[in-house]
Amino acid sequence: MSMSRATVIHAGIEPYPGLRLERFLGRGGFSEVWQAQTEDGRSLALKFMTCENKGAVPKEIRASQMIRQLNHPLFVHIERIWIFESYIVIAMELAEGSLHDLLEAYQTEFNTPIDGPRACFYLSQAADAIDFLNSPSHLIDQRKIGIQHCDIKPSNLLLFKDTVKLSDFGLCGVMTGQLDWRARAGTVAYCAPEVFHGKLSNRTDQYGLAVSYYVLRTGLVPFHDMPEQFVHGYIPPPPDLTLLPVEEQTILTRGLHPVPGNRFSSCTEMINQLIEVVGQ
Repeated sequence: MSMSRATVIHAGIEPYPGLRLERFLGRGGFSEVWQAQTEDGRSLALKFMTCENKGAVPKEIRASQMIRQLNHPLFVHIERIWIFESYIVIAMELAEGSLHDLLEAYQTEFNTPIDGPRACFYLSQAADAIDFLNSPSHLIDQRKIGIQHCDIKPSNLLLFKDTVKLSDFGLCGVMTGQLDWRARAGTVAYCAPEVFHGKLSNRTDQYGLAVSYYVLRTGLVPFHDMPEQFVHGYIPPPPDLTLLPVEEQTILTRGLHPVPGNRFSSCTEMINQLIEVVGQ
């Protein structure tokens, strides 16, 4: 089901006093994103979510409010959340693009994916943000928790010049241990095997980051014939990493291990090992 375009959302309107819509940026699921300008000339990204989706909207609001409390410099900054007409609106800092956009630019201009050192440069920043998010040290509602993003992929890693920031926290899962039950959700090609079994581990995001590295380096996901949606009983195949040098394959094989406990202790450890083999 996709969101129907409401007539009230168009360039020129002010969904918040002093905040004028300039141009449509994109659409996904139950939301669409617009660029808006403030009275003092700043540009923001506004995410409009239809209130008709009674499941996703409250979850997105809770996740956004939780992330705002953490205030990490490598998380996309959320300025405010409010209701406009039949929408929940989330205003956030405007990125220049995503790592997915950068990959497409490389393929268009140079007919090649992103080289190893540059991929590591960007993903080392992502790893720092993810490790902070995953750390079981966040005091939320009087308890210490870790948080899994649950949708790590190049399109959710946004670029601000040479800085990468983590975005789109709507699927976040709270963790109080190493493994927990979880509804199947996320982008199938980037989901760890435990997600297909209705579980979430404290290293689920690392799996998504490992897939992201392979995609940036090759332009392809490391799996063949995966379904676009979750299919009951489906088990992801072993990754095909043969487009990469053996040294990189060895590291990613561990990051993509089907048993969460056999992956790296952190995303940073995985990326640092990749940096060692690809050079700078």
